[in-house]
Amino acid sequence: MTEQDLKQIAARGITEQQVEHQLEQFKTGFPFLKLEAAAAIGNGIMAPNAEQREEYIKAWEDYKASGRKIVKFVPASGAASRMFKNMFAFVDAPYDEPTTDFEKEYFDNIKKFAFREALCDQCKKNEGKNIKTLIEEGNYKAIARNMLAKDGLNYGNLPKGLLLFHNYEDGPRTPMEEHLVEAALYASSNGEANVHFTVSHDHIELFKQKVAESAEKYAERYGVKFNISFSEQKPSTDTIAANPDNTPFRDEDGSLLFRPGGHGALIQNLNDIDADVVFIKNIDNVVPDRLKDDTVEYKQVIAGILVELQQRAFNYLRLLDTGMYSHAQLEEIIRFLKRELCCIRTDVKELEDADLVIYLRQKLNRPMRVCGVVKNVGEPGGGPFLTYNQDGTISLQILESSQIDKSNKEYMKMFTEGTHFNPVDLVCAIKDYQGNAFNLPDFVDPSTGFISSKSKGGRELKALELPGLWNGAMSDWNTVFVEVPLSTFNPVKTVNDLLRPQHQ
Repeated sequence: MTEQDLKQIAARGITEQQVEHQLEQFKTGFPFLKLEAAAAIGNGIMAPNAEQREEYIKAWEDYKASGRKIVKFVPASGAASRMFKNMFAFVDAPYDEPTTDFEKEYFDNIKKFAFREALCDQCKKNEGKNIKTLIEEGNYKAIARNMLAKDGLNYGNLPKGLLLFHNYEDGPRTPMEEHLVEAALYASSNGEANVHFTVSHDHIELFKQKVAESAEKYAERYGVKFNISFSEQKPSTDTIAANPDNTPFRDEDGSLLFRPGGHGALIQNLNDIDADVVFIKNIDNVVPDRLKDDTVEYKQVIAGILVELQQRAFNYLRLLDTGMYSHAQLEEIIRFLKRELCCIRTDVKELEDADLVIYLRQKLNRPMRVCGVVKNVGEPGGGPFLTYNQDGTISLQILESSQIDKSNKEYMKMFTEGTHFNPVDLVCAIKDYQGNAFNLPDFVDPSTGFISSKSKGGRELKALELPGLWNGAMSDWNTVFVEVPLSTFNPVKTVNDLLRPQHQ
């Protein structure tokens, strides 16, 4: 490392040791996880019936009335460029008329997009013609350009949270606005709704401006006061890039290249949030008001499950603090950990009481999350599993395919035949039984990062991703999975997903 390198590293708030460790990780790679089973209903996944759901909703209502602080945490830093990959390709294509199925679907249904009116205005401004005329003239590319380019709607560069997703009589709404509405409906208490967006540095001012323009309208409509805050991914969570031979990748000017460490970096942002309960949901998974009932009901259900389980864990911790417990009570706590929190240790019965109490306290006194999972419909992404931890215990985890040994036929069978999928629908409790905030980085499993192949300026490079926010970054949390209906999972990965009935 040169003097210049060390200055560059220090400026990001990273230590030289961290960089050396990351370069070592490129050489050694990350171990695959040892799996016990894919989680399923009756084996790690709860499926509460209508009566139970009502009870959990009541538990959540009671909790909200007790004056606790609730925050809705929305990772919103992703740019929408991937949403428009096909349309960028069309603009650069050697043909002028819609040719692929994707292009045809887009132009055949252009009237249905919530951004159609705004796009039409841009076309009139830049081309002197509206969308209808441009289509009649066969000038499809002008329409696509006006949607993507900086002098048009700039959708190719904006964050997803600020695109127009849904039509309403009083005007179209962005995902950011839909999240404000959701916060008012299930995450408000004492007449206040706290919403936190993590956004990229490039978009933070625009986000603040758009929030300032729209928050008042929804505050009035839902009778709540919004407290809206923002944070950026910290430069200290960036990771060094490496060449294929694991040496540091350098830009043309000789400086080291650092890349964002993936959504796992947000564990630091989450750690800065002062709240008793935090809801986490991706920015693009929203639906119009007419379909929000299921979302609201099940958010309250999983939150009710969280606060009930947390209360029981707190009561057991207080009992252990007294030192006045019977062996039967210790066995009751073991059963709670095993049956309700799916935290399993095969030799637990062999522990002496003193060691048993240490073990029980350690497993009870940690952050807790309840994750909604949906039936698997072939969407790419992680799934719920029973997995072995570093200490030999088994617990519930959300795994990505990159964490599974593809050469292990038994594991691949578990992964491909898994019944459920993770839609990133989490409710988290991040304070202990004495009201102190947990230090969340203490509960990350650093061995669960992964390495991906990328390129820059036509040169191949290796990128290091930190343990994912809902994967290894929450590895040492108490985790519970609850089946939620597929209607609560409506992500928008491409612009044409906005044509699905759920977004119309």
